[in-house]
Amino acid sequence: MSPGSPRPRPASAGGARRGLLYVTAAGVLWGTTGVAVHLVREATTLTPTGVGFYRLAIGAVVLVALVAHRLGPVLVALRAEPVALVLIGVGLGGYQALYFVAVAAGGVGVATVVSLGLAPVLIFGWESVRARRLPGRTMLGALVAGLVGLVLITVSVGQPGATAPRPLLGLLAAFGSGVGYAASTVLSRHAAQRVASMTLTTVSAVVGALALAPIALAEGIGVPARLAPVALLVHLGVVTTAVAYALFYAGLRTTSGSAAALSTLVEPLTAVLLAGWLLGESLPVPVLVGGVLLLGAVGVVHLAPRQAGQK
Repeated sequence: MSPGSPRPRPASAGGARRGLLYVTAAGVLWGTTGVAVHLVREATTLTPTGVGFYRLAIGAVVLVALVAHRLGPVLVALRAEPVALVLIGVGLGGYQALYFVAVAAGGVGVATVVSLGLAPVLIFGWESVRARRLPGRTMLGALVAGLVGLVLITVSVGQPGATAPRPLLGLLAAFGSGVGYAASTVLSRHAAQRVASMTLTTVSAVVGALALAPIALAEGIGVPARLAPVALLVHLGVVTTAVAYALFYAGLRTTSGSAAALSTLVEPLTAVLLAGWLLGESLPVPVLVGGVLLLGAVGVVHLAPRQAGQK
């Protein structure tokens, strides 16, 4: 146990429920990413990796500024958990970049279903192997409902950028993104028991930005000096990175990785609703049914907080 780090303790029902609320809130904030990235790419020449770099770099600058007066715990955490923290940061940058590649090469539907759908399945499997028992029927039912809802939403929403010029590359990138997200979530939950959420968020954002920097610089990171794209990049950095990941890591202290992955499935639902409101995209019946299933799955997880908080 490193000095100044939070002591891990069993999650009470109230603590598990609060953790799930934090994770779900993070998913809602992440759901604003798609529209913001769409608008940034319309207004700039940034590549997906460039947008991802700015997102993490701006978030890192804000977070470092917030913890500048107490860098001691950050340095202590780095000395105590160097490998885990670096892997979490590299994973954060890596699965984000792979997701953007999957969207560009294989289409939004494949990228979303494979990357977001694969993660809870892998985490459920990992937790079952570690515990040497299958998840309860309630959590399995929530998983199935959530995955069906995710598929309904992503395959039913027609988007102009949903073409698949390189489907095999898109599928492989989406698979890599899902594996990276699952592994990063498992590592993050482990680290969150020993490292304060603000410290974990700061270090992972800094490492993630550094990991993407060489590729982004090679592709070009010039941004026009206009208010709209700059404000959108600030939103991506502050809201969808600094705030969202701080909530996510705080929630992981009392929430199992599988429950967290299920709760963050509100991200595509938020993205679809936001796109319908701001971009005028239609919401067909399968999307509404999928939304109900997703919300039902998340609701079940919230109503079973003790199970959701199990390791």
